[in-house]
Amino acid sequence: MKLGERLGVRMRSALAAAAVVAIAAVLSGIALVIAARIILDQNVDQSTTERAAQVAGALGDGGSGLAAALRPSPRDRTIVQVVDADGRVVAASAAVGGVGPISPLRPRTGQTLRERRRLAVAHDETFHIVATGVAAAGGQRTVLVAQSLDEVNDGTEATIGAVAVGLPLLTAVVGVATFLFVGRSLLPVEAMRRQADTITAQNLHTRLPVPAAADEIAALATTMNTMLDRIEDATTAQRRFVADASHELRSPLATMHAGLDILEHADLPPLAQSQVHRMHRESARMATLIADLLLLARADESGLRLRHDDVDLDDLVYAERDRIAAHHPHLRVEAHVTPTRVQGDPQHLQRALRNLLDNAARHAAGVVRIDLSGGDGHADLTVTDDGPGIPPADRERVFDRFVRLDDARSRDGGGAGLGLAIARDIVTTHGGTLRVVDGPSGGAALHLRLPA
Repeated sequence: MKLGERLGVRMRSALAAAAVVAIAAVLSGIALVIAARIILDQNVDQSTTERAAQVAGALGDGGSGLAAALRPSPRDRTIVQVVDADGRVVAASAAVGGVGPISPLRPRTGQTLRERRRLAVAHDETFHIVATGVAAAGGQRTVLVAQSLDEVNDGTEATIGAVAVGLPLLTAVVGVATFLFVGRSLLPVEAMRRQADTITAQNLHTRLPVPAAADEIAALATTMNTMLDRIEDATTAQRRFVADASHELRSPLATMHAGLDILEHADLPPLAQSQVHRMHRESARMATLIADLLLLARADESGLRLRHDDVDLDDLVYAERDRIAAHHPHLRVEAHVTPTRVQGDPQHLQRALRNLLDNAARHAAGVVRIDLSGGDGHADLTVTDDGPGIPPADRERVFDRFVRLDDARSRDGGGAGLGLAIARDIVTTHGGTLRVVDGPSGGAALHLRLPA
């Protein structure tokens, strides 16, 4: 898993959590604002109704306490009027002295009516008005009590402001916390990923770290380790089979090869002689294949055992050039060599060079070229042929085992698809690289680089 993908998981989790919290907070905020508005309205209605009852009680007692009931308390924004049956204001609080009725409501005796109205006398503010009908000594009276809704509006705006500020803050806190907590929860997964990235065919015994917590991640690590156990067992059995089969086939094949050598020198009919020659070639090809399989099995089992000698690559190049020229007289083998020395195993390096040249000779139309140079702490060797070349899409696949491209599938070509795989294993074990590059004439060019 790449870093961007890991961050993507954390970011998606954080955004999802933040989105859920934001939606829940918006709904909760709306409910809070509505509830706060209802409570404030109820408080205004309750205080206005109590004031109207107070004034009505004073009127019922003959008006003795009316002056006290009309007197506003500190910071009181309540307006009171007493209106007779003819619609004349007979008593009022000081704030509305000389002003006509503030409401047209005229309830019956004992009845209470309510409305909301903008009052010009109070700068066109909206008031909650309670009207109560009272039977007084002078006749029917209507008590009008109005209280400003400005505090209700201010309280509602304050609640909306708090929600508007708190909601983004809460969303951001939840998102950041989720990002951090998910990242912390993914630390065991990242440790497992790093460990899994180091597991190759050479260290299948390595296992993933299992977190101490008995959670789903620990169960995943245990399951993957169990899977690695099965893969290791299957791979070990496969390697043992290949190694044992290759080893057991060498003795009977050597016997067959010796017998065919004798038959080649025997006086046989022409048809039989040609068949002996063909069987001799096939046995030699089989011997090479078995040797390759045995080498790969040993490399997979315990890695290649290398000697660390000083190796003159130019000597190996000249020797393999002469071999290819002798076996393929129809090819022109060119060598442009600069004396270069490396440290490594001469037998394995010669095996890698031989596989590269055999591959080039098998596909060349008429020319095989070898370039060897040294410098900058490296030895560079390029084997080029003038054959059909290797398509860019197949330039890594050709190094896989038993891979032969379409133009090299015939048995007459002699390739089993192991030569380049073995060559790359040898070069990689020596700390070098082997890759396919563009050839100067359109053919295939395999570039080998080793530490000099």
